[in-house]
Amino acid sequence: MERKNRWEGYSEVQLGELEEICERYKTSLNVAKTERESVKLAVKLAKDAGYQNIRQCIEEGKQLEAGDKVFAECMGKTLVLFEIGQEPLEKGMNILGAHVDSPRIDVKQNPMYEDSNMAYLDTHYYGGIKKYQWVALPMALHGVVVKKDGTVLEVVIGEEENEPVLVITDLLVHLSQEQIEKKASIVIEGENLDVLIGTRPAVEKELTDEEKKEKVKTQILRLLKSRYNIEEEDFLSAELEIVPAGKARDCGLDGSMIIGYGQDDRVCAFPSLFALLETKHPKRTACCILVDKEEIGSVGATGMQSRFFENTVAELAALTGGESELKTKRALANSYMLSSDVSAGYDPLYASAFEKKNSAYLGRGLVLNKFTGSRGKAGSNDANPEYIAKLRSIFDREDIGFQTAEMGRVDLGGGGTIAFIMANYGMQVIDSGVAVLCMHAPYEVTSKADVYEAYRGYKAFLKDMA
Repeated sequence: MERKNRWEGYSEVQLGELEEICERYKTSLNVAKTERESVKLAVKLAKDAGYQNIRQCIEEGKQLEAGDKVFAECMGKTLVLFEIGQEPLEKGMNILGAHVDSPRIDVKQNPMYEDSNMAYLDTHYYGGIKKYQWVALPMALHGVVVKKDGTVLEVVIGEEENEPVLVITDLLVHLSQEQIEKKASIVIEGENLDVLIGTRPAVEKELTDEEKKEKVKTQILRLLKSRYNIEEEDFLSAELEIVPAGKARDCGLDGSMIIGYGQDDRVCAFPSLFALLETKHPKRTACCILVDKEEIGSVGATGMQSRFFENTVAELAALTGGESELKTKRALANSYMLSSDVSAGYDPLYASAFEKKNSAYLGRGLVLNKFTGSRGKAGSNDANPEYIAKLRSIFDREDIGFQTAEMGRVDLGGGGTIAFIMANYGMQVIDSGVAVLCMHAPYEVTSKADVYEAYRGYKAFLKDMA
């Protein structure tokens, strides 16, 4: 049952639309390299499309009707959007859910130090990474610094061509005999992922004794103060992320692919957002969730395991016909969801890691994973065949390219998503997404055809699933 390569059947009109969607997607990747930036961009696009903050509706006591559009955000890092459908909310929603956090390197709360006239930021990596992939690359600093008076300073350093970048150094090959004999997991150790930020010392004669001990650090602190109004103690209430510098770009001599940072899982998040914002007058309430913390277990207030989504649906129920705990439970249980997360793209250079018949291939469309998890399906949601049959019917009717896959060879590893969390409500959920090469590396690779088919598939799901 080999699925066809979607490039083989596109019309000129479809190819034009494909390129337009992919340009929008690449622009989004370039603007939004963190979960905060992703939510900020999504809110802007939502407001431009006529969405209103649900808090305003609550304050005004406004009752929502079919066609109304609202959003709610949690701490600037998780966002949920709804377009009210023609059917009562308790009949259920059609939900697209994706995460907007990505593997990265975080700056510690007490990060700055100097060693041998070199200034560094101490770090702690976030999510599953091959640490050796993150050295000797141009890096940028993104995030926020919150002053004691509550002022929030947004920080982006290293993305403009005239700005300096940062780097995590590696040992030269000439002296690396001992290093390269180590296991890949410890060739670069977590505590050695510190970021080099300067080597120029302060030269004034009137330095304090403490400043004289760390002249490079002193110079960096002065720079941070003069350019960004950041003091060393402000790192205590900062959230700063080290990410690869530079823009997402076309990849391949034929320009058929996209290479860029953070495609896991923004390659699902942004097409989901585009699909919702372009949905008009849905029969069932249409919903898009952009959530944080998936890469570390969906924990915390902004993760999918929090009550934020459930509480927001309860608020929605109150605004669409009266508050009712039972109505909220029915709305959740009667919903359908595409838990949109990426799949491991088959790579013939590493064929032994895959089972060829049940792998996701670049260019063959949206990927459906009946289950994820690891080994004996631990930590998995296992989608019901009745639900999969409904999706097949919709996708075939709309000529949406799709394929089915598992996460690599049995007993080799695996991965999880937010699907099992949402399935706890009793709703129908399946993992769906886009095949990715080099997943969790600083730069990941996707097929433009798959981005396009995901976008088309998400639109068809929101419109037709019933």
